[in-house]
Amino acid sequence: MQQIEIFEIPSPCKGICEVNNRGYCKGCYRSRDERFSWNSFTNTQKKKVIELCQQRYKRYIQKQRAATKAAQPEQQGFDF
Repeated sequence: MQQIEIFEIPSPCKGICEVNNRGYCKGCYRSRDERFSWNSFTNTQKKKVIELCQQRYKRYIQKQRAATKAAQPEQQGFDF
């Protein structure tokens, strides 16, 4: 049995509206097509886009952490 959607799924827009070097919005992580087509998507399509955005955000955070860790100088031990 399929569950009926009663409420519309809101846009994940954060109002930042800048694009990163991969073409994804820096605020919501949607592609250009996902942003422009949002209002014509079904609720199922919107849920899929939100899932993809969450995956993109997680990858972004992982890359940021790796870059931060790589930029930190190694702890130097002192021999006394």
